[in-house]
Amino acid sequence: MVPQPVTPATPAPIVDRASGTVLIVDDDPEMRSALGSLLRVEGFCPQGFASSQAVLDAPLPDRECCLIADVRLPGIGGLELYEQLKRRGDEIPVVFMTGHPDVALSVRAMKAGAMDFLPKPFGDQQMIDAVDAALAFDRDRRELTHRHRAVAERFAALTGRERQVMEGVVRGLMNKQIAWELEISEITVKLHRSSLMKKMQLRSVPDLVRASQVIEARSAA
Repeated sequence: MVPQPVTPATPAPIVDRASGTVLIVDDDPEMRSALGSLLRVEGFCPQGFASSQAVLDAPLPDRECCLIADVRLPGIGGLELYEQLKRRGDEIPVVFMTGHPDVALSVRAMKAGAMDFLPKPFGDQQMIDAVDAALAFDRDRRELTHRHRAVAERFAALTGRERQVMEGVVRGLMNKQIAWELEISEITVKLHRSSLMKKMQLRSVPDLVRASQVIEARSAA
């Protein structure tokens, strides 16, 4: 029998756990301490809070971040905390935990955008995996936001005429068609087109179309 080649396992992605902050919200000091110790040993940077209001009163870290929140908290519950954070513009991924599993509540949490919903008691690895996923999600979200902001800033540097030429290119018009619409020479269109591509730091028309979509989405937000 001819031995079959072994397919190597796909390596797990390398995650820099120390680059982000994990906010733990639980009114039980023992649970906060236990979770903090677990995450610290695994290389995370945990920060504990005894109430939702304490989180709302504190500025969120300006780096990768996620939230672990008990659903049932005195005063402002975990789900309400998450919704308040979203309303004020803090898009932080959240992992909910609860000692009183409730199907309707878990469905509501997931629909609201929660990363995970863990019933107590949960396994250490369950929590570690959930936090890894939440921080990776926030890292990707921040990188995307940064790229989109950069596109908007470059677009803001274009002249009015360059924006008109860009609009024509995105619509699929040829240089001579853009020239006819704008009542300028084709050579002038080419000059504006070359200039706007340099300012936008783009190399191709598909790249320009995608940048235009980003700009439209930000304008509509």
